[in-house]
Parts: sequence; structure tokens; C-alpha cells
Amino acid sequence: MRRLNTKDQSFEREFERRLARRQIRAGQVETSVRRIINSVRKEGDRGLLKNIVRFDGLKLKAKGLEVPRTQWDRAYKSLTLSERRALSKAADRIRNFHRKADPRGYFLVSEGVLSASRYLPLERVGVYVPGGRYGYPSTVLMSVIPAKVAGVEEIIVATPRKKDGVNRYVLAAAKIAGADRLFGIGGAQAVAALAFGTETVPRVDKIVGPGNVFVATAKRLVFGEVGIDSIAGPSEVLIVSDGRDRAEVIAAELLAQAEHDEDAVAVLISTSEAELLRVEKMIQAEARASGPDSTAARSWKLNGALILAANLKEALALANRWAPEHLVLVVRDPEKQLRSVRRAGAIFLGLSSAVAFGDYLAGPSHILPTGGSARFLSPLGVEDFYRRASVIKVADKGMKKLGPTVIKLARLEGLEWHARAVEIRMKS
Repeated sequence: MRRLNTKDQSFEREFERRLARRQIRAGQVETSVRRIINSVRKEGDRGLLKNIVRFDGLKLKAKGLEVPRTQWDRAYKSLTLSERRALSKAADRIRNFHRKADPRGYFLVSEGVLSASRYLPLERVGVYVPGGRYGYPSTVLMSVIPAKVAGVEEIIVATPRKKDGVNRYVLAAAKIAGADRLFGIGGAQAVAALAFGTETVPRVDKIVGPGNVFVATAKRLVFGEVGIDSIAGPSEVLIVSDGRDRAEVIAAELLAQAEHDEDAVAVLISTSEAELLRVEKMIQAEARASGPDSTAARSWKLNGALILAANLKEALALANRWAPEHLVLVVRDPEKQLRSVRRAGAIFLGLSSAVAFGDYLAGPSHILPTGGSARFLSPLGVEDFYRRASVIKVADKGMKKLGPTVIKLARLEGLEWHARAVEIRMKS
């Protein structure tokens, strides 16, 4: 953990170093990931199964890669009533939110030419759901449901398989969300299988969902052969506080982010040095209680930061430069301050707005831009599961009125047959 002060001469250098540090360091794993991708691409199921043995230690047969629906059903039935209700409640809220999105085609008729855009749902999408130490049924809901609302014809889930099988909560969530098929495969080999297809795993049009550096690197390398949502990095939160003694809540939120994994990033920018000190003491006390080897303690030690800003305006300016995945505004009148926020994946307004609400059931997807990519990317949504096609119709009026201009432009670029293709039509 580092404590920074915007008044220090070294602040800019250290802040920029922190920004750069958040980027995915894929170089050291890229060679390995390329080898995995090439193996699956060339050998299909055989290459996929070899990599599953190598990285997961599981000896499977091709027919055992897909998890049958009977196992989904058993997993769902194994849940307690309260667990089913919790997953279903989250699913309902996520579904209702995404149904509000309604990408429609639009058109313009001008001077005898109809120009239109038509939105078409993707036909087959692959959803990657990380395994890690825990299962992530919430990620199933947050990715499958918007795809389903968009009208994707076939939604295929890929998630790592443990020795005792696929996490039962993930299977139950796939059933609740409406996924079509699920394969117990993970890592770069799963991304390669979805991107290129094998004898058993069908090729998809787009791959969405978070994952570790191997998954992120694989998504980057297969982009172009298949669409992707983004290249996800470690999870992160940035809290902006106006220093009104919210130390206990702030410390809990920072630790909530830090417990994801030791690469997670948790940052507090406050206008109060006293608040920074109180937050630091609370986190240190928690680290002592949970032990230095706890995930949250290691993450905070490696990546945590406390930044003292001169005022709220400066704090918000730093937040925009950071472009965080999660931004929490623990300030007076957060709706007013929202006007100053230009770069963030998800923005949480006020003391009561815990990031966990966004993680599970607020409605918007928790699959968000990380590593500063909120500068140019958006949260996963219904829009990510459409492709847009242009439609053009030229009437006789349009040919006569605009044809000469098209001919002039074509010859300006030296494309004679472009010009003649219009001239012939004008004469007929």
C-alpha cells in the first residue's frame, strides 16, 4: 500500500506509474497462450483434451466435455429454497433492467435515397465464466441474460471443471438464465475452442466474460477470428470521499474489492488526511485479524493506495484520469458530482451504494471495463449482442439527382468502373 499526496513533487510520477501498473502484463504468458491456441485450432478435440490434462490435471473424453442438462437440473434441485430465491431474484432484476434497452433500426429518406441501419442479434455467443477459488453464478446471470434478451439464438457457457465437476451454483444459474449449452472447460484452451470450434465444441460469433491473464491474452489473440467484449484485467475500485468521517464503510469497501484476488486494485482518494489515516488503521487491524496471507491483506499490501487530494474537484479529476472499473462517490450530493464524472465503468452514488449491489442484483451487468479502458469501453449490455447492417435503396429520383455526384467522386478517386456502374444505370 502506498500513501500519496497531490502536493508532493513526486506525486505525478508515482500516479502515472500506478496507472501503467494496472495494464495487463501479457507478454510473459503470450508465448504459452499462442501454443495453446494453435494446438486447439489444428488438432480440435485432441488439442483441447491435451491442454485440459496439462493445465487442469483432468483426463477427459470428448463426449465428457459438455455437461448434460440433467446435471443442471440436479444442481438446481440441490439448492436450498433461499438459494434458489436469491438467484431468481437477481435474474429477474437483471432481466428487467436489460429489457429497457431497445436497439432499433433507424432510417433516413433524402433526395430519393433510403439509408437505414438494421440491428440483428448474433446467432451464437460464447460466455466465459471464471472458476478460480469460487464459482461465479453471478457472472452467468450478468452475461447470459442480456444475450438472451437481445435474442441470441444459441448461448454457450464455458467454465472450468474441478475434479468433482462443475460448480453446482454455476449450473443452476445457467438453467435460471436460459443458457443453451455448457462445457466444463476453462483457460486459454476454452477460448480457443469457442473461437475456432472443435469436433465437439461449436464455433461462436463472439466471446464475452472475464477471466485471468491467460483468458484475457487468449481473447486478445483470437480477436478478428471472433468478436470479443473486452480484454479484462484485475478487478478494481476507486473511492472518492469528501472526508466526512466514513472510515468504517470505506475500509469495508476497499477490502471487499481486495478479497477478489491479490491482483485486485483498491484506491481511496480523500480530501481529509485524518480519514485516510483512520481507514489505513482499520485495514491494518483487519489484516492482523485475518492474517498476512489472506487474499485481501496481500492485495492491499501490493496494490492498495491512499491519496490525499487538495479538494473534491482535484479528487474527481484524478478519478477521471484513473478511469476505474468501479467508482464510488462517498460525497455530499453525489448526484451533483456525477456531472463531473466522465470515465468509469460503474458509478455508485452515496454511502449506501455498496459495489456488491452492482455485483449481484442492481440490474446492470457487472462485466465492466478494467485497466483504464473505461476511457473508451462500456459495461456489457444488450447492445453487445447485436450486429448492425446498413440498408440502402436508390430510387429513380435518387439516381437522377445524385448519380452525377457519385460519378464525379468515383473519378476523383480514379475508380473508373465505379463511375461507369452508375452511368450505365442512369442510361437504362
